[in-house]
Amino acid sequence: MNKLIENYLSKRVLPRMSILLIDIVIVLFSTITMYFLRFGFEGMTLQIRIDGITVTFITVFFNVIAFFVFKTFSGVLRFSAFSDLVKIIYALTLGYVFAFLCLLLVKTFNPAFAVSSTIHFATYVLNVMLMVFSRIVVKEVYEAVTGKPVKATNIFIYGTKQAGISLAKAIRGNKEFKYRVVGFISDEENMIGKSLLGLMVHGNNENLFRTLETKDVNTVIVSPQKMEQIKNSPSLEKFIDHNISLLTTAPVNEWNGTITDKEQLKDIQIEDLLPRNPININMKEIAAHIEGKRVMVTGAAGSIGSEIVRQVASFNPYRIILIDQAESPLHDLRLEIQKKWMELKTSVIVADVGNASRMERIFAKTRPQYIFHAAAYKHVPMMEDNVSESIQTNVLGTKNVADLAVKYEAEKFVMVSTDKAVNPSNVMGCSKRICEIYVQSLGKHLKETGRDFTQFITTRFGNVLGSNGSVIPLFKEQIKSGGPITVTHPEIIRYFMTIPEACQLVLEAGSMGEGGEIYLFDMGKPVKILDLAKRMIRLSGSKNVKIEFTGLRHGEKLYEELLNDAENTKPTHHDKIMIAQVREYEYEKVKEKVDALIEVSYEYDDMRTVKKMKEIVPEFHSINSPYEAVDKLLEKLEENETVKNQAAFSI
Repeated sequence: MNKLIENYLSKRVLPRMSILLIDIVIVLFSTITMYFLRFGFEGMTLQIRIDGITVTFITVFFNVIAFFVFKTFSGVLRFSAFSDLVKIIYALTLGYVFAFLCLLLVKTFNPAFAVSSTIHFATYVLNVMLMVFSRIVVKEVYEAVTGKPVKATNIFIYGTKQAGISLAKAIRGNKEFKYRVVGFISDEENMIGKSLLGLMVHGNNENLFRTLETKDVNTVIVSPQKMEQIKNSPSLEKFIDHNISLLTTAPVNEWNGTITDKEQLKDIQIEDLLPRNPININMKEIAAHIEGKRVMVTGAAGSIGSEIVRQVASFNPYRIILIDQAESPLHDLRLEIQKKWMELKTSVIVADVGNASRMERIFAKTRPQYIFHAAAYKHVPMMEDNVSESIQTNVLGTKNVADLAVKYEAEKFVMVSTDKAVNPSNVMGCSKRICEIYVQSLGKHLKETGRDFTQFITTRFGNVLGSNGSVIPLFKEQIKSGGPITVTHPEIIRYFMTIPEACQLVLEAGSMGEGGEIYLFDMGKPVKILDLAKRMIRLSGSKNVKIEFTGLRHGEKLYEELLNDAENTKPTHHDKIMIAQVREYEYEKVKEKVDALIEVSYEYDDMRTVKKMKEIVPEFHSINSPYEAVDKLLEKLEENETVKNQAAFSI
């Protein structure tokens, strides 16, 4: 029976004019009722009846106008919210005030006309009560008939400022949330122990978790204001460690006065719980370097490249040239730019940076002044199995773009590198180190020959949160499918940075660079991947997801070297950016070796290609890889050479 009624009500909505008519009847009823209560049947003289009809007509007239002004009849009664009730009070107050003023005006012209402020106010109060009560009754009856017996979840609100109070009111006023607010949490001593909305405020201490257990609370909603204050502190980690689910919502200024949809409540992301301090960048200074320039971004459809594009687009460049060989993501990026930056001149080009003739045509046509080179293969295990592709895209692609930057007199060439280029243990990291060597030696050569119109700058950073193929999206997908989460080694650690932060630092390094520098970014504290996996499982609310150790992949280290070692870096004016002090190379020798490496890569002999790479980068020592055999071969050749030299010296 309930199902039939629910289906009927879901398809039927009371017309607006019907609601208006009901409200008019309530005004009439309120006025007539108060007159009868005041005078009774016996006291209703002819004059009082005539005056009463006039009062009723004026009261109804002005209230109907007020109903139209505030649109009190435009909503669906069964979905009335607190804001709808407030509108009713505003409308009736306005209607009764103007009606009373009009009645006083009538009395001025007709002194015999009876006006009672007491009756008028009493009628107003009764009218408000009846109209508000009518909405509440309809809403409650509808929910009683159609509502499902779902037990409300007890929650605490973390935050006692206006945002937290507004959040609690919104949840209380909307049963769609299926939450029951039973307390508040505060970090402020002066608030602890006090009462808000009739609920106790608790401190964020060890006693809190006993209280949460006592009150059967497994969920805490963090107010948006409080989230901004503590998202980069360890405050939230304690809740995760005690298996408390965390939710937050959009900032108050995005609520449009209230929260009306339970989907506005969202899970707090693991990115908010990593030990990272926010990075502040002087964006005005960066904008001054880019505004009005022709800017090229290679690898534009990738995680880093696309964010560089978004940030560059906001700095009003003359034109932005997007290059990538991934067609679909590049198409998506073009649509995004057309939507957000409609006036921006954009060239979207599907091209392989390793194709020299194609890149030559692009440079001749677009003549970029500022180049951000982010095109590269980046996945370590994939490049261990595809050595030649790593060379032909990472090394040859960089060489092509760098050489063309010189030929077409670009002002700056900013290359995105990786911390895996530091003492590389895999093909990908070594390929990027070779790119660094080529770019740095080319910049040095240009300075020495007086042709340093193109400044070459390299930027290094580690893992980026949320980038394509990174560990956090992988873990989320594994948790979603019920596990297991795969971790390569229980002791493996990594540094993390958000995509926007990394790209802002790339732009900042590009603007401060004078040519030849390799900039390192302070990545904060390292994160143990096993701890990250455990926290993500707890944060998701899942209890049966297991963790499996799969063993280190080819070329993978347990940890990346610290990049901010004071002995190997120089500071800059930005505390998050350092300059690496690395060995310098002669361009002609580097060019000869790089050309030879590229030539060998086309033979697709992985061992021979890796041997060439190790000759260019002697610190490249393979780990957990078949190319460790090449290290042993080179060590043996070096020993033989040493013995031969010693023998020659003794003779």
